[in-house]
Amino acid sequence: MKRKYLFLSALALSAAAWAQPKIKVDAESRKLGEMMFQMPKTVEYKLQNAGNAPLVINEVHPSCGCINVSFPSTPIAPGENATITAVYDAMMLGTFYRELAVYSNAAEQPLYLSFTGKVVESNSISSIEEEYPISIGDIRLNTNAIEFDDVQKGDRPMAELRVANLGDKDFTPRLMHLPPYLKAEYYPATIRKGRVGKVRLTLDSKELMMDGLNQTSIYMARYLGDRVSPKNEIVISAVRLPDFHGLTASELAKAPNMVLMDGDELVHKADSAMRPVSIIEIPRQGRKRKLSKTIQVTNIGETPLNIRTVQVFNRALGVRLSNRSIPARGTATLKVTVDTRELPLAKAAPRVLIISDDPRHAKVMMNVKLVEAPKK
Repeated sequence: MKRKYLFLSALALSAAAWAQPKIKVDAESRKLGEMMFQMPKTVEYKLQNAGNAPLVINEVHPSCGCINVSFPSTPIAPGENATITAVYDAMMLGTFYRELAVYSNAAEQPLYLSFTGKVVESNSISSIEEEYPISIGDIRLNTNAIEFDDVQKGDRPMAELRVANLGDKDFTPRLMHLPPYLKAEYYPATIRKGRVGKVRLTLDSKELMMDGLNQTSIYMARYLGDRVSPKNEIVISAVRLPDFHGLTASELAKAPNMVLMDGDELVHKADSAMRPVSIIEIPRQGRKRKLSKTIQVTNIGETPLNIRTVQVFNRALGVRLSNRSIPARGTATLKVTVDTRELPLAKAAPRVLIISDDPRHAKVMMNVKLVEAPKK
């Protein structure tokens, strides 16, 4: 009996030794190049658990107080991905080298991640047009399209809009036409000439009109009494997901299951916990202005599939769904139309969003891409 106990103990220890998490990083070091003085820079490290047991990130210690760090607080399953994010405050001029010590259950010793760069005065940045490509007179923005993706009701996510003042006067940033669900904070309140600042946008998801895509335009005021125009427009998109946390295992097994097909090619199948971005390719047809593609929407689940909404991210696209309630083993068609003249004018990427009651993938995002027609 004692021998059997020892054998089982050894077997358990052997299994425990074999089941180990393992951290795989896309790159352990980053080169940030030149960055503006007092303009924080975000650095991301993509992680994957390459082991066969859950990976737990216990702590991430930055090498100085100039870095704010965020890391996953829940275990990372084998094969799953996660991100460690570091924000460097750029409050000191000159060349820098910084490290993050990542403590986890994958090893006794920490994994060291690093980044290097150089903080310079804003007027000496040679790549300012690359970092701030949106020009509004003497004011430049890092983007004119901000997205809050995969928001649950009750969440209050934040995003930052970076602002560079290249004029010869101080600039007081102000956003016009803010919706009730969006709050803006300005840092600093006035941006000195040749300096940079940021606008922190906070979304109150409870105030959104509906699940799915909620989209609006806000405008950066260039001066007191400024008017709205396409030049100072900033498109805000927020995608709120329906909540399926209360489903039992039995309900999940019988739930609808959506599959999208482009002819004989699979566009999307909701068969995992991932949320892939699918691609719809539409061939060009000479100078024809409006092009289209029809996608088959099939429900391979045991209960009816209800499509709550089908939406597009810009005016160049149009969609038409033949049936919003698809029975078990039934099929509907989704026609996607592209206006090739409007496409270059749209600020948001050409995408189609489907929100349904398929709990595996309540959200399906499809990029629309124009391709050259195959030669005959």
